[in-house]
Amino acid sequence: MLDFTPVTVNRHSSLEERQFALTQIYRQVLERQPYESERKTIASLEKDFLKDKIGVRRFLKQFACTDIYLNQFYYSLSNVKFMDVCFKHFLGRAISDHQEMKFYNTILTKQGVHGLITAILDSEEYRKTFGCFTVPYPRKDNFYPSPEAFLESKFLNEEHIGQRGNSIPTMYWRQLGWTCTNGVCRHPEVNEVLNTAPKTTSKEIQSLSTNDLLELLKTSDVTTAKAIVANLSSSQRQELSVALRH
Repeated sequence: MLDFTPVTVNRHSSLEERQFALTQIYRQVLERQPYESERKTIASLEKDFLKDKIGVRRFLKQFACTDIYLNQFYYSLSNVKFMDVCFKHFLGRAISDHQEMKFYNTILTKQGVHGLITAILDSEEYRKTFGCFTVPYPRKDNFYPSPEAFLESKFLNEEHIGQRGNSIPTMYWRQLGWTCTNGVCRHPEVNEVLNTAPKTTSKEIQSLSTNDLLELLKTSDVTTAKAIVANLSSSQRQELSVALRH
């Protein structure tokens, strides 16, 4: 990251420079290059970018609402995990806390994907960090709100698509006490979870939806699963019981 040079285009950029920027956009936002069949559906959008009719930010606003991006991330992920990857793709960091997650989750719920993407790309943070013409990238800030924020961004930016499942956002992995190394999380001993952060573990488990709990239990060993169930509220137990019967 120390040697990383942000990719920026302007009205004086050559076609080759814009083509390179387009490649970097897909690397950051789609986490791969579009397939040939997919490029046909965004040919007009790419043409506008390459001819300098639109900048990076406007390109992202439109591309993030295409079936290419939505099929890759939105339809296959839970809402909270989708927000997690949106922050990774467009702000180069993880969601900082529950307040930020709640704020953007409300936008996603009430305004849909377009509202969420617009809110992120129109945010003051995005404008100050990337402006209209710089391709977003994994950030290495000089200051983080907390050590947890630093670790969560590091893990999120290093993970591959689906590497830690499709439901649980980065923030929950840490708060549940699971150990992460190089973007990969492994189940800790249950005693370590309970002794390290018993209050936080219980609180975070009780904030999970039924679908998130199911995903979490699927990837847990027997001992860890028992510890998770022990921290469930009575309503969660009932909802989980109904879900398992179906």
